[in-house]
Amino acid sequence: MITTNYPSKLLESAVNEFSKLPGIGKKTALRLVLFLLKQDKEMVAHFSDTIKNMRSEIHYCSSCFNISDKEVCDICANPGRDHSTICVVETIRDVMAIENTHQYTGIYHVLGGVISPMDGIGPDDLTIAPLEEKLKRGEVKEIILALSTTMEGDTTNFYIYNKLHHLGVNITTIARGISVGDELEYADEITLGRSLVNRMPFEKTL
Repeated sequence: MITTNYPSKLLESAVNEFSKLPGIGKKTALRLVLFLLKQDKEMVAHFSDTIKNMRSEIHYCSSCFNISDKEVCDICANPGRDHSTICVVETIRDVMAIENTHQYTGIYHVLGGVISPMDGIGPDDLTIAPLEEKLKRGEVKEIILALSTTMEGDTTNFYIYNKLHHLGVNITTIARGISVGDELEYADEITLGRSLVNRMPFEKTL
């Protein structure tokens, strides 16, 4: 293993921090740090402040668990959205992907992951209980299960269906225009939009 000799401990520390980011190796981290060193101090200070503000001031919506600058996100607070339809997704990135299709006018519920025993993630680690509470209030007519078409996604779909179908809410799932094994956020907008429009009753997939 080749060890890099850094001319500065501060430089080495910065490189080590950048290399903790997903997909960033030591070489890329060094390139980013050296780029920042060439910039004005004001620019670097603004960059640093932006990251700190993002971490300290961004909230999770108290209703759907999407990220928001306020306690309730703009989607949940929008009276023009159909609050009787909830699209259940795995991550915040999936909300962004669906919004980019311009095919969906309801609201969302972000689970924060999928059931994955191999990763130590069970139902109690997800926001399934708050979703059940929403349905018990009787204001929701349909939930759309829009999880990735992976084994973990299908397992989570099945668990949610068994947990909630007795509440009398119409439970649907996105059409399989998305290839099995694909993650939702990587689907193209047209395919994802059509999958939402052509959704089907979940029980027909069993």
